[in-house]
Amino acid sequence: MAAFGDVTTVLVGDRDPLLIAGVVIFVAAGWVASLSLHEFGHAIVAYRGGDASVAHKGYLTLDVRKYTDPVLSIVLPLIFLIIGGIPLPGGAVWINRGALRSRGTSSWVSLAGPLSNLAVGAALALVVALVPMAGGLVVAMSYLALLQILTFILNILPIPGLDGWGAIEPYLPPQARAFGAQVRPWAPIILFAILWFFTPASTALWDGAFWIYNGLGGFEEGARAGASVFRFWN
Repeated sequence: MAAFGDVTTVLVGDRDPLLIAGVVIFVAAGWVASLSLHEFGHAIVAYRGGDASVAHKGYLTLDVRKYTDPVLSIVLPLIFLIIGGIPLPGGAVWINRGALRSRGTSSWVSLAGPLSNLAVGAALALVVALVPMAGGLVVAMSYLALLQILTFILNILPIPGLDGWGAIEPYLPPQARAFGAQVRPWAPIILFAILWFFTPASTALWDGAFWIYNGLGGFEEGARAGASVFRFWN
């Protein structure tokens, strides 16, 4: 594994301020960049599926400013990420579902975002496995890859307000869709409260993320080291 000796140094308690700053900046910046890719994934599938309005809204530019509110979409999710290690969904694109060609297209629009996170996580894990690099970069990229997998899992949950619900919503009866619309603002908040305060739920989430991450060839020891450095005050 690339730079394993350097990673071991990190694991045994290296807390160089430059290392901490580098890991925090790399992971935070990488997470914001992945947010753009996530939302671009929604937009490009919607565009090809019949919603031309996404181009006029600037969603096909990969400009993070087009997808976000600075506080609700970047600052607040980053605070939650740093404090609790759980990446809140950050951005949003407004899709004209009525312009999409079919229910299947609508489902793929919802799934495109989480699948982009899965692809980024797999790519980062592959780079760490194949490219020699310094220990600090190993742990930063490994942790960022794990966060991408975690974001994928969270977003595909069939909960109103998340992409997993959007994928199944076109096939639900009107009563279920109406219920989803009513609870959409609150369901993700309740989910994250459960993950925050109910340890078994959080543990199951992380276990699932590591299972997928390891299946993709991820460097688990490096990801755990990156999490430790990123949350340096623990």
